[in-house]
Amino acid sequence: MTIDRRRFLAALGAGGAMALAGTRSAAAYQGTGRPGGARPRPAVDAWPARTRRASAVMPPDWRALKRRLGDRLVLPTDPDYPTARLGFNELNDDQLPAAVARCASPSDVQACLEVARGHGIPIAARGGGHSYLGYSIPNAGLVIDVRSMARVHVRPDGIATVGAGARLIEVYAALAAAGRLLPAGSCPTVGVSGLTLGGGIGVLTRKYGLTCDRLAAAQVVTADSCLRTASPESEPDLYWALRGGGGGNFGVVTRFAFRTEPAPLMTTISLRFPAGSVPAVMGAWQEWVAEAPFELWATCQIAGGTPPSCRVVGCYVGPEETANALVDQLIAAAGTQPTTRTVQLKTYLDAMKYMGGCANDTIEQCHPTWEGGVLGRAAFVAASRVLGPDPLDSGAVTELMTGRTGIDLLLDSLGGAVSELAPDATAFPHRSSLASAQVYAGATPADQEQITTSVDEVRDGLARLGATGAYVNYIDATLPDWGTAYYGANLPRLKEVAHCYDPDGVFAFPQSVVFG
Repeated sequence: MTIDRRRFLAALGAGGAMALAGTRSAAAYQGTGRPGGARPRPAVDAWPARTRRASAVMPPDWRALKRRLGDRLVLPTDPDYPTARLGFNELNDDQLPAAVARCASPSDVQACLEVARGHGIPIAARGGGHSYLGYSIPNAGLVIDVRSMARVHVRPDGIATVGAGARLIEVYAALAAAGRLLPAGSCPTVGVSGLTLGGGIGVLTRKYGLTCDRLAAAQVVTADSCLRTASPESEPDLYWALRGGGGGNFGVVTRFAFRTEPAPLMTTISLRFPAGSVPAVMGAWQEWVAEAPFELWATCQIAGGTPPSCRVVGCYVGPEETANALVDQLIAAAGTQPTTRTVQLKTYLDAMKYMGGCANDTIEQCHPTWEGGVLGRAAFVAASRVLGPDPLDSGAVTELMTGRTGIDLLLDSLGGAVSELAPDATAFPHRSSLASAQVYAGATPADQEQITTSVDEVRDGLARLGATGAYVNYIDATLPDWGTAYYGANLPRLKEVAHCYDPDGVFAFPQSVVFG
């Protein structure tokens, strides 16, 4: 069975690994997407007006694009449209793009823009399809699907060139075969593009930095259909913006070049604590990760309930003995013994599969596709916050999660190598933060409004406790002051870069940086 790392952690916190089998409970899903209910989804008439100047007066010439792309352009009348249009979150399934272009090269992307821009429809790139709000499948718009550009090649100097459509497990497998690693996310089906462009938080972040910190160059098709290379020497402002400025704001990336590192052995950590121990464990965890060596990354996952329960899962770049000594320090500080404790030495690839919840699967099973069916999809709402440099009041967080059965709060540690760069060194501003926070709950169309309200209450409660930032890769339609929450003091420069490379708003969407 395949399950992504966030669903994996949530299910572990809800009662252990065996609970994963056959469940679609609120605690079983963690990931992407948030439609409707109390969070109004951006229908096409909610798209910024400047993207609709030509509106229905002059629709794109889809026949001309069909002549260039052939059956790789999927229109609503085509038999595979019902699955080609889908994103990861089932609650976004009523979004109906006007066309899905399966692009196999930068020239395909250029052709899409030449035909579609200036006709008043939203245009968005799609990699893994994990946009929280379904922004990568715009209603009545054009989806530029880059999944066919997924080749990963590792050069002798350790630079990895990665096609924009590659999913994380594909990247990890190719790198592992070359004895290399890239710090990135842990959900195996997430696309490398969206992850990198929003920053890229993952289980190796504290040791090796964010994914965007490893970006050496990117090949980008901008709104004028020009193919550009963004690097420190070429288009430096665009290069800066692509490292944490959010996907969809500046163009369509078709290929990345990453600086990789040799892949050492790693030790995975999993601790489940008894119900009622959240204040002690969370309080100790925050102090522990703040002082831990850069080699240690850990998440504290709190499952809502009466009382809430928690689990700590982590990854240590190094031997099992050292990882066990660090675990002993956490347990002593918490004053609470875990009910289960698992510390295991693994290879890089095995550790990434374990953190992705597909330890016993093949690489192919770790990233099921829904183009031929519905495998690998989920239905949920989610929100985020980013902590400041200081710990949160663990008692207040416990109170916030009390009674909220089915809602999970994941605190993913930052610090370490992330904090070694200045907040304006890249577009990602949260360099001094202790951790990011995800709030997640499974939902159905019938209960999503009620669940969304509760998720928002946790999000806003965290802000009152001092976690006022937010992570753009967990994009949130109703987040107050979202531009500042995502980008901090980097927002004005991001607006300038967006205006420079997309002055007509070809890629504009409701939470483009230009509207922040």
